[in-house]
Amino acid sequence: MSQARSEPPKAGQPADEAMRLHPFYGGKMQTLPKCAIRSFADFSVWYTPGVAAPCRAIEREPDLVFEHTNRGNLVAVVSDGSRVLGLGDIGPEAGLPVMEGKALLFKYLGGVDAVALCLRSRSEDDFIRAVEMLEPSFGAINLEDIAQPKCFRILEALRARMKIPVWHDDQQGTAVVVLAGLLNALEVVGKPLDRVRIAMVGIGAANTASYRLLTACGADPARIVACDTRGTLHRGRGDIEAQQPALAAKWAICRESNADGIVGGVAEALRGADVCLAFSTPGPGTIDAGWVRAMARDAIVFACANPVPEIWPSAALEAGARIVATGRGDFPNQVNNSLCFPAVFRGVLDVRATTITDSMAIAAAREVAAVASERGLSAERIVPRMDDPDLYPRVAAATALAAQQEGVARLRLTREQLVARAAQSIAAAHGVDRAAQPVELAPAAAHQHLGDRGGNARPDVRNCIEPGQPFGLEDLAQRARMRGDRLGGLAVRTDPERVRALRLEQVRAFAQPLRDVLVLGARRAHGRLSERAPATATRCACPGW
Repeated sequence: MSQARSEPPKAGQPADEAMRLHPFYGGKMQTLPKCAIRSFADFSVWYTPGVAAPCRAIEREPDLVFEHTNRGNLVAVVSDGSRVLGLGDIGPEAGLPVMEGKALLFKYLGGVDAVALCLRSRSEDDFIRAVEMLEPSFGAINLEDIAQPKCFRILEALRARMKIPVWHDDQQGTAVVVLAGLLNALEVVGKPLDRVRIAMVGIGAANTASYRLLTACGADPARIVACDTRGTLHRGRGDIEAQQPALAAKWAICRESNADGIVGGVAEALRGADVCLAFSTPGPGTIDAGWVRAMARDAIVFACANPVPEIWPSAALEAGARIVATGRGDFPNQVNNSLCFPAVFRGVLDVRATTITDSMAIAAAREVAAVASERGLSAERIVPRMDDPDLYPRVAAATALAAQQEGVARLRLTREQLVARAAQSIAAAHGVDRAAQPVELAPAAAHQHLGDRGGNARPDVRNCIEPGQPFGLEDLAQRARMRGDRLGGLAVRTDPERVRALRLEQVRAFAQPLRDVLVLGARRAHGRLSERAPATATRCACPGW
């Protein structure tokens, strides 16, 4: 089998690393306080009796909950585990790592706090009622990895019942990035959106929402041919017509699209098509290279199944595709909802929007496309990279401005204010991330060296943290308190610049009991601290210690 058709080198590496690192950290998310805790007396302010005052204020004026609590920056990531990635119905427990990952992206990319909630619901009504009851505690709801067609009914019901934004990222988030990526890909190949033939492989949550946004932006539904597991969609699909209203959106696509009445399967849908939008069964092999070869010149292929695309990019390019995108970050052109959802939620939370409309989603898509376009488009760069510093603040502002224009925003801010606020929230999230990064105790030889320098400053860490054990500053503070705040010195191997860069309030909150933190610098041998290397100790330069 040729390399073009087989798994590329290192394609399995992320999975190997995930199996090593998930148990190492015990998951990906934790809860940290926002407020300073200087002494136990502070609890009388943050908890009883002081907390009664904001409670009474919120009772009189309920909207004050957004100012006195974290509700205005808090999202629930809710799933039942019925369709997780491309893994299928694996259940709520098995879906939890994905929901934690989603919460991680919310925080790091958007500065949004998120809670992963996997529900074991017996019915759609149970799920809807459970999510509906969460409204007083959250600023928005992100639905995730719910099987279709129930995902459409759940989203519709919750959007009608709740006064906060409800978003199904597999639908709306994916559609936003598909639209952005396709607009730029068509710019590269020089084809207009309203004239191209589009084949949709798989017509689940992602492609159903993509169809809606694409046609709203000018794509001709008559030139779109969609496929499900039974073949192309057309007016003769009595099996879909018979399942009204459960498959209402799918039947609408049957009636509106495929003007030529093409019947058959994926091969027939792709023949002569300019664009392939695939969100279907993970491959490789779901899409055959021969089918790509039969597409139009300068074909665009989005093979977005996770965790493995329907066809490897190398195979699609070898078959004649001009532009190939996947949902993975280890290939060029990652068409993945992570490029938009943190920013969309940042924007709606900053103006306290009550919903997310299609116009807001299109505004977000156009801004994603604009960021990439300004960086320079090419066959391998049709969407921005996740590490583009301007992407998330700009998309957040575009979404929020669209919410104001739609009349669904409680607050009004200028574009400059929105960009600045989003950038500040994201920068603050990165600061917390750096503060919680694990550092590592130096080995015993370095401890001995420290003990020699002052005669009585040798750190005794045997009852605190074992040498070589990873820990974060919050762990350090907690274990120091357990020792009665009597540490004479603690040997820590980390980056001195990182320690000095910590915000003072983070230092005080995490490590106030530590009076003498020593940062060791030493030569490394094979990536590890050499026990034979001389170590030097310096007192931490942070003020207030």
